[in-house]
Amino acid sequence: MKNKVFIVEDDETIVKLLRDKLTEEFQVTVISNFRAVASEITDTQPDLVLMDITLPYFNGFYWTTEIRKNSDLPIIFISSATDEMTAVMAMNMGADDFISKPFSIEILIAKINALLRRTQIQAKKLSFDNFTLDTQGNFSNGLVSISLTKTESVIMTLLLEQSGSIVDKHDMLKKLWESDDFIDDNTLNVNMSRLRKKLLQVDFDKIHTVRGVGYVVK
Repeated sequence: MKNKVFIVEDDETIVKLLRDKLTEEFQVTVISNFRAVASEITDTQPDLVLMDITLPYFNGFYWTTEIRKNSDLPIIFISSATDEMTAVMAMNMGADDFISKPFSIEILIAKINALLRRTQIQAKKLSFDNFTLDTQGNFSNGLVSISLTKTESVIMTLLLEQSGSIVDKHDMLKKLWESDDFIDDNTLNVNMSRLRKKLLQVDFDKIHTVRGVGYVVK
């Protein structure tokens, strides 16, 4: 069965390009009501969303925030902006990846496939001291539990599996994205910063940066 991709884009030329190319590999649905993006996505239950930033009524940041209230659905932002701050904002808003217009459709498809493979990795139940990560992505200190996104769960799985040992940043990129050709260090850094901030809710501050090398839980 083909994975389902939901496109939130108002440029008809880009929509046609995406629909024509992506339908060779995915089941594609395009937004019909820009006032009801979140509800259409809920009804469609896609495996991944392509989200433009500039949209009628409400922008992509708004809709991603709405989606993230109750879903860790993989989201790739598509934007005409090329500045780093826009990419950082997109990641902080809950996007899993970012691509700028004009983009290579081949690179976009590679990003989609890498993200789908990554999010389909089943997390293992792991522990460190009194902290546990279950298979649903819930991280707990025994009293309080927080829900991690699929991306965050994979990062924590990699770190906890090798707790006490340094996880090389490039090895982490390959594990996460299956290729570091399309994802740079900044994307990983943003995800790691967001994860660390979230983990403070359960008083977990055991992730340490080994400058120029990677990360270690100890």
